[in-house]
Amino acid sequence: MAKNKKQLKNTVETNNEKKSSVFQVITLTIIVPVLFTLAIVLIIAKVADVNVFDKAKEWTASIPFIGDDKQTADKENNSDDLVLEDRVVTLQAEVKEKEAQLFKLQDDLTKSSEEKEQLLIEQEKLVDEIAVLMRDKDDSKKEFKEIVTTFEKMSPKSSAPVLMKMSDAEAIKVLTNLKSDTLAAVLEKMPAENAAKYTTMMTK
Repeated sequence: MAKNKKQLKNTVETNNEKKSSVFQVITLTIIVPVLFTLAIVLIIAKVADVNVFDKAKEWTASIPFIGDDKQTADKENNSDDLVLEDRVVTLQAEVKEKEAQLFKLQDDLTKSSEEKEQLLIEQEKLVDEIAVLMRDKDDSKKEFKEIVTTFEKMSPKSSAPVLMKMSDAEAIKVLTNLKSDTLAAVLEKMPAENAAKYTTMMTK
């Protein structure tokens, strides 16, 4: 019985040794050379400036089923990217359009402000001119009143020749502002033709 156990133990150990020796043989004959070859290939690729990972992607893309799924995903990503790029371009165009509208509104606002200021300046000038004209008018009214008062004080014999030397418009203006009795006396001292002319003009 003890002998059988010993034989069984020896057999297990022999099998284990065979397994470990087979593994060592596989490691030494296959795995180590493959790793060594891969290392040499990577070094050559590095020297030749070849991206091994990109090449691996290309090779996997050519494999049926795997490559198709990847290409489909790439197409979908590219399609999404194109949509996003189009949207970005559209939004940028809208932003530029809004900026142009904003600049135009600001320009219009500036122009309208300048026009408003110009109108205010012109209005002030007109107000000043009106004030000057009103003063001149008041002064001319005062002067005219003084002229009429002078004619009132003059004798009809003296005032008649002076009026005939004035323009018809000025003479009529003075005559129409004289008192009725002074007017009658002045017209009496004028030649009949002049008196008739002035009387006709005053009635119109």
